[in-house]
Amino acid sequence: MRSRYPATVVMRSRYPVAVLLLLLAALLGVASAGTAAAHSSLKSSVPAEGAQLSAGPPEVVLTFNEPMQEQFAVLTVVGPDGNFWQDGKATVDGPRLSVVLRPLGPVGTYTVNYRITSADGHPVEGQRRFTLTVAGTGTPGASASDESDSGNGVPVWPFVVGAVVVIGTGVGAMVAMSRRRRS
Repeated sequence: MRSRYPATVVMRSRYPVAVLLLLLAALLGVASAGTAAAHSSLKSSVPAEGAQLSAGPPEVVLTFNEPMQEQFAVLTVVGPDGNFWQDGKATVDGPRLSVVLRPLGPVGTYTVNYRITSADGHPVEGQRRFTLTVAGTGTPGASASDESDSGNGVPVWPFVVGAVVVIGTGVGAMVAMSRRRRS
């Protein structure tokens, strides 16, 4: 039995269905990625989370489950006085992120703030805390409130480039599929 529609009409009517199936497959792939696409996670810290210290440590070291990208790594230590106590910028050595500390000063809770870019390009951030139980004689760095307004956060451009690449790849695949069907 012969169709009453030409072959081109049948192919055109299947095109939206193919695009819908492709989008659904992509959505399912993203939704089911789960632990296979897990990002970097913090495994340990020195000082340990919640540690009670009678003297300030010389540095803070965070160890992750995988190596990190060196660019965009941030590690700050904010004291109970609202000032920074790290001395210099954070350094990355494979899965380790560290920063040297100034001699600490006031008694109280010190907050370790970190933000890194994992090997797969995803940003990971968090906090750890330790408490200094005996006052030190150190001098703090800049006030954390002064720095938080300076715009020194993680740049947005790597994420924009990633989005453009993903969207461009999808559009390219759709164009290629439509050309294949026309020929």
